[in-house]
Amino acid sequence: MCDQAHGPPAGTRREGTGAHDPPVETCRGGTGADRDDPGRRADEPTTRADGPTTRAGGPAVRSDGSGGAPGGSTRFLLVAGGTETAAIEGISAAGADPDLLAHTPSADAEILTYGRPVRAPVVPVSPTGCPTPAVVSRAVRELLGVETAVVDAGLAAPTAAPTVDLGAPPGGDVRESDPVPDAGDVFERAREFGRSLPDERLVVAETVPGGTTTALGTLAALGERETVSSSLRSNPLALKREVVAEGLAASGLARGGAAGESTRAVREMGDPVLAAVAGVVVGAVESDRAVELAGGTQLLAAAALVRHAGVDDPLALATTSYVAADPTADLRGAAADLDVTLTVTDPGFAASDHPSMAPYADGEAKEGVGMGGTLALADRADVGMDAVRGRVRTVYDRLFDGPKGERPPVEDEHP
Repeated sequence: MCDQAHGPPAGTRREGTGAHDPPVETCRGGTGADRDDPGRRADEPTTRADGPTTRAGGPAVRSDGSGGAPGGSTRFLLVAGGTETAAIEGISAAGADPDLLAHTPSADAEILTYGRPVRAPVVPVSPTGCPTPAVVSRAVRELLGVETAVVDAGLAAPTAAPTVDLGAPPGGDVRESDPVPDAGDVFERAREFGRSLPDERLVVAETVPGGTTTALGTLAALGERETVSSSLRSNPLALKREVVAEGLAASGLARGGAAGESTRAVREMGDPVLAAVAGVVVGAVESDRAVELAGGTQLLAAAALVRHAGVDDPLALATTSYVAADPTADLRGAAADLDVTLTVTDPGFAASDHPSMAPYADGEAKEGVGMGGTLALADRADVGMDAVRGRVRTVYDRLFDGPKGERPPVEDEHP
């Protein structure tokens, strides 16, 4: 049950974007029980095919948050890839070791799927020790038994997670011309995949280090409001704007020069993950599926691509209170520009000093791997944030209780 409220207490808030917005709704969930999740074995090969196909196990979650059969289900879709833009010093916090940065999306996919890295050599943490948001998304998956799938949209390192392979290489440095030369092909393959999914509702997320910078470049190319958040505590906006200016010059593109040309905007200023997310959303909407983007300002850039592709259907974004509170990112203004409805969830991490949560309350990471979307799913399923926090601690402690080889496998079932 939701109570109308004027402030932002912990819970989930759904916000309109029109001139006559409804009152903010603050929802507090109850607790939820664990559900079985068959998952997939760590040694199962990744799906690789000329056309996109899906292989994802586990029971589905209905659009109201309850368990159910495919056809009335919600699928959580993680689009993972890389961009050489992430190697620019000071751009990203998605990994403490720059040499291991390429493994971050691959590890995120494995943590979401199996609860721990399998093939990836590291659990992604920021330089100060903040763990990947995949810990939170995995925790909610364990609580809900939500069905997931991973899309390979340019992974730079292999992953043991089953994937839908779009045949995309990692993106180039956005400071150089055409960093995503096959953006159109990636978009169309993702569009085909989005059309093929049987689920009633899709929750679409991303993992791509350096993605807020390529998102900023894409927004500039489209002529949209240039605002992005950051995984770093202090958003390096000046550096990002400098990088984008170099990229625009290298591509010979003026701000707004790719308006109405979504794939050109990605080809010249984006990354392959943005092309894939936009394609999946367009395909799903064309098949009358409900779609919710799960993440922060990178997903708003994807929403902008969808709008510039001519889609006027309702779009929604589920994010965290940490992105919404970021003073350097005008999340609400950008959402209003694009007619995107916001759902903002506060997991209450400020109440904890546990290392899995305290850094978020201090302004690190903020979002990623669909964290805001999974929190919203938990709230809609009446799973309280206290239960989420408890499971986040469990997942984190399981990940960091010793060297990778000493940890017990999670593989086919939840602990």
